Amino acid sequence: MRDISWRKSSFSGNGVDNACLELAAADGAIHLRESEDPGTAIRTAPRPLAAFVRAAKAGVFDNLR
Repeated sequence: MRDISWRKSSFSGNGVDNACLELAAADGAIHLRESEDPGTAIRTAPRPLAAFVRAAKAGVFDNLR
C-alpha cells in the first residue's frame, strides 16, 4: 500500500500501550487498520462504512455469539 496519511482515533490515549483504530481516506475509499498491526488494513467505500457505524451505534452487534 502506498504511503497514505493515517489518522488516529480521538478515543485513543497518547501512551505506548494505547492500541487504536486508524483511518485514512485515499483513492476514493476509506482505509482502516489496527495500530498494533499497521501492515494489515481493510478498504471500504464511504456508504458501507456509514451503514456499519449506524448499525453498531444502534446495538445491532451487541449480542452476537
